[in-house]
Amino acid sequence: MGVLRDNWRVVVLVVVLLASTFALFAPPSVTAGGDSPAAGDDAARQGPTNLQFGLELSGGTRIRAPLVGVTAEEVDFRNESLSTVEDNVAAELDGVPVTDVTARPAGEEQGSNAVEVTSENVSAQQLASALDAAGYKYDNVREGVTEVTRQQTVAVLESKINEAGLSGGTVQQVTTSTGEHFILIEVPGEDRSDVINLVDDRGSVRIDIYYQTENGSYTTREAVLEQGDFRRIGAAEQGEGRQGPHVPVVISDDQAEPFRQDVVETGVAQPGGTTCRYQEAPNSTDPCLVTKVDGEVVYAAGMSPSLASSMLSGEWTQDPQFILGTQNFSEAQNLAINLRAGALPAELDIGDGGEGTSSFISPSQGESFKVDSLITGIISVFAVSGVVFLRYREAKVALPMIVTALSEVVILLGFAAAIGYPIDLSVIAGFIAVIGTGVDDLIIIADEVMQEGDVRSRKIFQSRFRKAFWVIGAAAATTIIAMSPLAVLSLGDLQGFAIFTILGVVAGVLLTRPAYGDILRALLTENR
Repeated sequence: MGVLRDNWRVVVLVVVLLASTFALFAPPSVTAGGDSPAAGDDAARQGPTNLQFGLELSGGTRIRAPLVGVTAEEVDFRNESLSTVEDNVAAELDGVPVTDVTARPAGEEQGSNAVEVTSENVSAQQLASALDAAGYKYDNVREGVTEVTRQQTVAVLESKINEAGLSGGTVQQVTTSTGEHFILIEVPGEDRSDVINLVDDRGSVRIDIYYQTENGSYTTREAVLEQGDFRRIGAAEQGEGRQGPHVPVVISDDQAEPFRQDVVETGVAQPGGTTCRYQEAPNSTDPCLVTKVDGEVVYAAGMSPSLASSMLSGEWTQDPQFILGTQNFSEAQNLAINLRAGALPAELDIGDGGEGTSSFISPSQGESFKVDSLITGIISVFAVSGVVFLRYREAKVALPMIVTALSEVVILLGFAAAIGYPIDLSVIAGFIAVIGTGVDDLIIIADEVMQEGDVRSRKIFQSRFRKAFWVIGAAAATTIIAMSPLAVLSLGDLQGFAIFTILGVVAGVLLTRPAYGDILRALLTENR
């Protein structure tokens, strides 16, 4: 027990290495908590390990493009409703439908009132002229869309990729050092044309009415509302009090009366409202508004008493908007995405002459990158090993140093496998940087404790080790501070490099450097 207590740092390192090895090589059904191996689990693995490889190492398509649009900021809405602002601005833009004009109020993600136009035929100058003609004051007009629109676009694209079953596909925002915003789409193993067709495909969305006929049977009145019938689909809102989480929608004026007649005729709008139990008891429910995406039911709801009363009286057509309530905010977010049916809030500028770029890496080229990366890693290990042996010429000092440094890479690989982080060339560069900085720190430790020849007293060893540890701790803090902006900002490939460099430094300071100190103490000192 005394040996374990004196070398507890080594024990901790061994435990972490075993956990990392388990995460790397255990069958997917075991790591996922399954009771037995599921068919196809091994086929889903990209090789003998659980590592997921990014686009550069597995092949596939990458699309990097801005969103088409112009935005006016600090707009004075003059206490008018959002739909009124949209109508007034659209009326001053030739050939631009009101569905391409969005008025966004100030909020947590939108710092001020804004009006954005997501039409490729409208310039910043044209939007400024339209606002002037409509009588709205504003601060400035710029190219690009709002943060809310970018987030909605990412959510819609992620939904489309997931529904298409494209394993490993990712969508994220990236921001350049000059403040330009792009949407980055990476889909391993897919051709460029297929991915472009997928992200441009608008999908099929409609709202049906499920109701009971006079003879007692249930039927469906299809497509009472379709994608083009919505003038505005708001973002998901938390709601307050009885309202709860919901998604606000506005119907176009020409569809308001036909929709009102449908809900009245089918009984969705009736005195006292309706309670929908479509999911639980479809053969004994009140009439329901059923939202379908590509023919699949994603949401069903009845109608509140106040909205039903407005429908029955006909007043609703004067302001054709309502809310679709959900049980929780997550459902509201999903509903908002489903209502958009994959129709992007703004188009990706990937056409001819656009700022977007796309590239395709063949699977064979990705395999070549894997081999080259492995060779590079092996060369770096041998290079480091050779330098260390030439420096110390003592196996008991150099060999633990090399093994300890490589253990950091195993820990990082296990972490990446556990969370499913895709390994790409930038991450591998981070691993190589971790090996270099790790060996640097271990050399500092070895040089400090051996600065006056062999050290046999543990007290002297601990004093020298603590002095060295303060030096590498300060160096680690400097590295973390320098890399943090790259890890936090959406700068594409640089982000993966920064994240794993920081993780490697943290693992070194907390695990491998202290363990190496225990190993050196056991090899170089006597028990006094």
